[in-house]
Amino acid sequence: MRRYRDFQQHLDELKARGLLQIVDRPIDKDSEMHPLVRWQFVGGIPEAERKAFLFTNVHDGRGRKFDMPVAVGAMAANREIYSVGMDTALENIAAKWDAAIANPIPPRMVTDALCQEVVLTGDALHGEGNGLDRLPIPISTPGFDSAPTLTATNVITKDPETGVQNMGTYRAALKATDRLVVRMATRAGGAGGYQHYLKHQKRGDKEMPCAIVLGCPPYVAFMGPQKLPIGVDELTVAGGLAGEPINAVKAKTVDLIVPAEAEIVIEGIIDTEYVEPEAPFGESHGHVALEEYNMPMRITAITYRKHPVIASYISQVTPSESSVIKRVAYEPVFLHHLREELGIKGVTRVSLHEPLTSLLRVAIIVIAKGTSKDDIWKALHGTAFYRADSGKICIAVSEDIDTENMDAVFWAMSYRMNPTTDIKIVGGRGMGHGPVRERDGEEDGTLMMDATMKADLPPLALPKREYMEHAKTIWEELGLPHLTPRPPWHGYSLGDWLPQWDDAALRAVKGLYEENGRISETQRAKGLKPETKFRPE
Repeated sequence: MRRYRDFQQHLDELKARGLLQIVDRPIDKDSEMHPLVRWQFVGGIPEAERKAFLFTNVHDGRGRKFDMPVAVGAMAANREIYSVGMDTALENIAAKWDAAIANPIPPRMVTDALCQEVVLTGDALHGEGNGLDRLPIPISTPGFDSAPTLTATNVITKDPETGVQNMGTYRAALKATDRLVVRMATRAGGAGGYQHYLKHQKRGDKEMPCAIVLGCPPYVAFMGPQKLPIGVDELTVAGGLAGEPINAVKAKTVDLIVPAEAEIVIEGIIDTEYVEPEAPFGESHGHVALEEYNMPMRITAITYRKHPVIASYISQVTPSESSVIKRVAYEPVFLHHLREELGIKGVTRVSLHEPLTSLLRVAIIVIAKGTSKDDIWKALHGTAFYRADSGKICIAVSEDIDTENMDAVFWAMSYRMNPTTDIKIVGGRGMGHGPVRERDGEEDGTLMMDATMKADLPPLALPKREYMEHAKTIWEELGLPHLTPRPPWHGYSLGDWLPQWDDAALRAVKGLYEENGRISETQRAKGLKPETKFRPE
């Protein structure tokens, strides 16, 4: 008896925790579904208040109704939803990933699989309402995308030389009831599936078996975006997360192993000779990816459980569901690299900037007080060049800076960084994932900035915490608009502060400013230039 949850049990758990919004009214999957969910990412709603959406009454742009619900945002609309899928508290996720990667568990092969309760082959894949046309696949970016596109995928291929499978999250655009086009990243640090494609081509194989899985158990679903090293079978790491083997079954028409508790499996053959135009499609780097040639896939079978739920990611401009998945996974990996592999113990946190920048472009590292300048630059270099597609702009800040508040980061850059000594620019970087990637031969650069405190500074010029908290109580008593404090919202010491000044401030708020005046009068001096610094004994 398995202990890990399948996708529908995950939805039940989200519902029990108040994290699932069920929409029963009719929704057009082609023009309404993703825009509706998108509002919780662009409408000023705090991350903690975002939810997964389950649409139970779905039709398309032609008014055709579907008998399958669609879930959007169910894997990581916010970090709490991700932690439910990982079945652990947010602060324990990094350790759980580390343990799973270090202790993989091979899958358990079964013959009676939930994902194969219904099997469609042959004529059942052709004609309106059949094959892929039976599935309510949403359009992600209405007005720009040219097709409904599979997004929440676990795309399985196999190395033709070693037999090791790879599982990646790649988009796949619907082209016909029995054909779609898959886009696997070809850039440096790109897809394991693409490496398999190249090996098939080198061997002279004209076809590559492929299985696209929708609605995996969360432990399996999280494998695709995680970007494990090439050659690692993701199903074994999923077993490590679960603490038990993941049930798996042989696909019906291709020589691949698929997770047995998936909602839907689309089996087929990728053509390694011909490519077909695919896109436009709104990509996670925040721009629409224009048409390009990608890999056509002929469908040989569609299998699914009797009452499946379609899973779809909300992606495109960040923040989004896909960026939350990557962020929760990547930040601990970067921190482990800097602290454990490079030995820079002064790094206390790594924050990958999410809004608009797609996590891959701006990395902010938090540095403990007393860390040497050499270690700060070592950490900046380590962050910038750990991954080929990450760390174009790297900023080091001190521990008092809230990395979630870019105003605070810009404040640190403005007052703690000398552009002539605290900035380094390095060329020779690949373009990575982005709208200008296609420019042949063009290179990018890396910008590194040390915006840490170089010495003790006076306090932040805001009222102390106790006064701000008291004022907030009055604010709420007056029924004024709801407050969402963004650090820094109170003043605090930055090292250059004396107890005598605390005493003077306390006398001032008690109305005893004249006593402060009597003290300062005794400290008058002759022959000094105005603005000469003074520090009381």
